[in-house]
Amino acid sequence: MMQGLDRYIEDHTDREPDYLYRLWRATNIHTIHGRMASGHLQGRLLKMVVQMVRPENILEVGTFSGYSALCMAEGLASLEKQTDESRRQTRRRVWTFEINDEMEDFTRPWIEQSPWAEYVDFRIGDATTEAPKLGIDFDLVFMDGDKRTYVETYEALLPLLKGGAFLLADNTLWDGHVADTAYDHDQQTVGIRRFNDHLANDRRVEKVLLPLRDGLTLIRKIDSSGI
Repeated sequence: MMQGLDRYIEDHTDREPDYLYRLWRATNIHTIHGRMASGHLQGRLLKMVVQMVRPENILEVGTFSGYSALCMAEGLASLEKQTDESRRQTRRRVWTFEINDEMEDFTRPWIEQSPWAEYVDFRIGDATTEAPKLGIDFDLVFMDGDKRTYVETYEALLPLLKGGAFLLADNTLWDGHVADTAYDHDQQTVGIRRFNDHLANDRRVEKVLLPLRDGLTLIRKIDSSGI
């Protein structure tokens, strides 16, 4: 039943560009954890969120194969088409960090040969230590790194967000393991539960947990005026 519903949902969602479909296939064929790529439905959502938020700078924690970064870059490109050249001051950009340097040989060519390469700055390193060095206030963050340290990553990144900016935290249902006592000793599940509980009590932000794919939490940082 759920597989049929998933197919129905995808059939009634915009198709992904062919380049992204080929990247998704290559990710699943050539990497061990191919399902970690955002994929069709979440990718289309990421593009649309970018079009709604209209960010100047996006931070991504966890590039993996580059699929989600390119979806967000696709959204940035569509925004720039709507902006008169004379009004552009700086290029909108996705700053994406991958801590696993073994992914670079796979990921970098896919990003650099993509139609949206000019919107992506791909770096190998720990976003929690490297992103603050950029001196940038971000309008949107997509957090998809180590689940065991989600709380620490969140706390490191929240100060980098502008008031009113958004943070998307991926995998916050973790295949439903967050509500399954059989996974009480799984450290990634424990990390996600700890993050979800931490976030639920955080009055600095507004949040909603969506049952999309593996769980996606939309978080909005309340600005100093309380708006």
